[in-house]
Amino acid sequence: MADAARAARLADRIKVIVAQALERRVKDPRLGFVTVTDARVTNDLQHATVYYTVYGTEEEQAGTRAALESAKGILRSEVGKNITARLTPTLTFVPDEVPVNANHLEDILRQARARDAELAEAAEDKTFAGDADPYRRDDDDDATPAATEQQESTPHTDAARADVAGMRDGYDPVDEDFGKGAHCDPDSGTTQMREAQEGTE
Repeated sequence: MADAARAARLADRIKVIVAQALERRVKDPRLGFVTVTDARVTNDLQHATVYYTVYGTEEEQAGTRAALESAKGILRSEVGKNITARLTPTLTFVPDEVPVNANHLEDILRQARARDAELAEAAEDKTFAGDADPYRRDDDDDATPAATEQQESTPHTDAARADVAGMRDGYDPVDEDFGKGAHCDPDSGTTQMREAQEGTE
């Protein structure tokens, strides 16, 4: 069995021979403008696949396929005359879809670029309905701590905090006798006069 490198070299040679024979030897009127794009040969050198493209309508492409099938004998004979292999490989012609798909993709990209150009031209004289940048940025968060601190530190909140701290120390802000030495016992919840407490002691 031949190696893959020899099969690749033979495939390149068959590609050239078939392309020249189609141009010089095959006179079938059904044959369109054919381009041989690639050729592959099996490692045993028994079979060759020839890939081609052809322009035209579906009917013209069908006529080209029929012409290639009819010309297989002539083409194989030309291959056998121009190679050094002991056996002449059989030929199979297959339409190459890669260039067709590439052209189709190029058409899609061309249409997309044209559409983008139209949208860009239509948007030249337009203005934003709202802010040009409606999204919140990270630097907007820098003002949040200051605003929170300012909100938490107001005269009303400071007074409320003082009252709470005083009640924890035994000060009852509603006790009228606080200035006279009254004492609020946080355990019993009653207010006692310091003078009475001292007299008891």
